[in-house]
Amino acid sequence: MENMIINRIIALAIGYVCGIFLSGYVYSKSKHQDITKMGSGNAGTTNTFRIFGWKAGLITLIGDISKPIIAIFITWLIFHKSQPEAMALLKFYAGFGCILGHDFPFYMKNFKGGKGIACTGGLIIACCPIEVPVSLGVFVLTVAVTRYVSLGSILAVISFFLQTVVYGETGILNLPGKYKPEIYIVAGIIMVIAIVRHRENIKRLLNGNENKFSFKSQKDGQKEGK
Repeated sequence: MENMIINRIIALAIGYVCGIFLSGYVYSKSKHQDITKMGSGNAGTTNTFRIFGWKAGLITLIGDISKPIIAIFITWLIFHKSQPEAMALLKFYAGFGCILGHDFPFYMKNFKGGKGIACTGGLIIACCPIEVPVSLGVFVLTVAVTRYVSLGSILAVISFFLQTVVYGETGILNLPGKYKPEIYIVAGIIMVIAIVRHRENIKRLLNGNENKFSFKSQKDGQKEGK
């Protein structure tokens, strides 16, 4: 029991260390700018796209999706032989730690990072790929219909939690019964954090003044205005 507590902490720490590498922030610094002081101030994919264009947005997206996959792989390398029955749980903790690192990096002012949606996508890919079609479909369809990335993100992360519980209970995810409730709790916490991180977006959605997604970045707009 004591060993598993330590293993959880190690998996969480591995994830956190991977998560604090903010792709959007690093990209902006490479351009001698600071993404946290531009646009929405968020270091995630959407704001990076709006400020620097689609290539920067794509780089940020790939970087943020990759972080939990790397963290989960490292965790698997460390524990798959000694703790095979607990791997599903430890992988979730590694992904969760990555989201925490991304959302609350220790070196940023007020611990302000991103909102963890791309990182959650990476966790889904690594831990429960069967959930990808529905979560991605919910996101893409919502954004296509409403043009609200925030709404698509919120609904996608809710679908992740619901699928984890449904697929876990039906045996599709093949989760160990001993750790199944804890995995649901971790997935639920991830969902709640994502919703809380979008609280300002939710207020704007309710007030009808949330920013809509456009394939035209501010960079493109500035070029056209010249």
